[in-house]
Amino acid sequence: MYVVSLTYKVPEEIVDFHLPAHVAWLQEAFDAGVFLVAGRKIPRTGALLLSNADRAALDASLEEDPFYVNGVAEFEVMEFHASRVAEGFENLLDS
Repeated sequence: MYVVSLTYKVPEEIVDFHLPAHVAWLQEAFDAGVFLVAGRKIPRTGALLLSNADRAALDASLEEDPFYVNGVAEFEVMEFHASRVAEGFENLLDS
């Protein structure tokens, strides 16, 4: 499983300019099963994504993100082993 941390590199106005294209890309990635969770950091300095896709599919998707393509954010991908989950989320456990 992967956590992707996006950190904005540009002023908020530029983030907002690219946001509609980023949201459209994000929906396509959710539809393709790449991401499980997405949300803004608080304070609004970037975002976090949770993925259980394989690394190649994750990387390919991230390379299409308008925030990546246009240099809006830096991306840090962190892999972790999901060994415990709350009841009802057993499908997230790594085998």
